[in-house]
Amino acid sequence: MKRRLLWGLGGLWMVVLIIVLLNSSRWAPNPEGQLKMIAHRGVHHIYDLKGVGRDDCTAIRMLPGQEKREIFENTIHSIRAAVNRQADMVEVDVAPTKDGRMVLFHDWTVDCRTDGKGNTRDLTLAELKALDVAYGYSSDGGKTFPLRGKGIGKIPTVEEAIASETFKPFLFNFKSKNPDEADQLYAILKAAGRDPLKEGDGFYGAEAPANRMKILIPGIWSWSKPGVKACTKDYAWMGWLGITPDSCKDGTLVVPLNYQWAFAGWPNRTLARMEAVGARVMIIGPVKGDDPTSGLTHGDQLADIPASFNGYVMVEDISTVGPALVR
Repeated sequence: MKRRLLWGLGGLWMVVLIIVLLNSSRWAPNPEGQLKMIAHRGVHHIYDLKGVGRDDCTAIRMLPGQEKREIFENTIHSIRAAVNRQADMVEVDVAPTKDGRMVLFHDWTVDCRTDGKGNTRDLTLAELKALDVAYGYSSDGGKTFPLRGKGIGKIPTVEEAIASETFKPFLFNFKSKNPDEADQLYAILKAAGRDPLKEGDGFYGAEAPANRMKILIPGIWSWSKPGVKACTKDYAWMGWLGITPDSCKDGTLVVPLNYQWAFAGWPNRTLARMEAVGARVMIIGPVKGDDPTSGLTHGDQLADIPASFNGYVMVEDISTVGPALVR
């Protein structure tokens, strides 16, 4: 009986040893390059994430201390400010207009953060240009709106954004499930002479437009939430067996800052496995219960990222995190 127990324990230790050696980061190739920071919405007003639903108005939840910040998300000034604060890529939201143009704007309606009413897609470019994108911002729950009048005419077209001389890649976010929006954005970029592969642009959103973009531009970085979920979930257990799941091929692995330990071979072995199948790796901020996911919000969080990490880091507050990277 004791002999069987000893043999069993010995076998268990052997399995553990094989798993450890198989997933050791120490003997993996050293990644080349440095991390790349994605400024979510560029420079924008930080708001309280707790309890925020998908369609809740966030402008009215602006955190105190930003009442004099006259830079607004998804604008030319926001893009330039993000680049000046060390962003390697700027995330923007795209939406078509009623008259066939495409602008940078986050919300499905203009009711939350502007002085207008109605669905964004039901308004013409001229109507959108006439709006004040600073109208709805408040840090005291709607008692005061200190930024009103500061954002008139600041909704840019995609053409204006890519001509803003930032010389940095964009991460374009499709807000709808319509694959035609991928065709529209692709046509705009092509007409402007922008090569997304050469520039290092990325695309994400619902499956239909994200997958359509992969067809239009083979080899481009384009991902959807279901695709990310599949790759991340599958690798979280299959990676420990030394297997890179098919769901990660040409996909995206998302690693929460506080769950890096859960990924086999982190960081170097994981990065090598993802690179071998054409997948990108992106670190996001800590995941906390049912709170919405977000990017990094504080500069000291950079200390928790391995020095060898050369993937993408989603940053919520580039004004704080960017300068901390320089320091």
